[in-house]
Amino acid sequence: MHVVIMGCGRVGATLARGLESRGHTVSVVDQDADAFRRLGEDFAGTTVTGVGFDGGVLRQAGIERADAFAAVSSGDNSNIISARLARETFGVSRVAARIYDPRRAQVFERLGIPTVATVRWTAEQMLRHLVPEGTTEIFRDPTSTVSIVEVPVHRDWVGRTVRSLEGACGARVAYLIRFGIGTLPTDSTVVQEGDQVFMLVTDDIVATVTGVAAAPEGGH
Repeated sequence: MHVVIMGCGRVGATLARGLESRGHTVSVVDQDADAFRRLGEDFAGTTVTGVGFDGGVLRQAGIERADAFAAVSSGDNSNIISARLARETFGVSRVAARIYDPRRAQVFERLGIPTVATVRWTAEQMLRHLVPEGTTEIFRDPTSTVSIVEVPVHRDWVGRTVRSLEGACGARVAYLIRFGIGTLPTDSTVVQEGDQVFMLVTDDIVATVTGVAAAPEGGH
């Protein structure tokens, strides 16, 4: 894959190095040439100085052959304008933008551009660790229909299969975090003490799913 990244801050530089280490070609765009120092001397990709919503700059970065585009500068407006340009003008199929304002993130996701709402995500992750009661939304699809939520599970589910939990809740378990590592459940996976359970839900069933997970008698 060829990936164009707009923004060479800490996120952009880390993303570029990660993509390159996986064998992809990378071009990084930033209006500050000094920012490219974050990439390190061994970075083999292309760097282009300029603004990421300039068509000429994007062409220098190889946008016309790009498989993906990431807008991760520090400005919401710049990110979304460049993301829309990549998607709508150059036809890049995989586009994502970092957004600080969660209200804007919801609007742009409905335009079909996945966003990472930095402030909202960080706050929700902190809240999940500090006050683990209730459900915490981890992901919502661009159409705002399906989400992944962390569902607190009653200790009486421990020792029973994930499949029995799914049958009682009427929803699928997307993954577990066990001992700090993400795990995909199988038919034989058994809920263990300390598991964090993440389920795929729609808004109309999330209350039911939460209630059943918190009431083990619902699974008998």
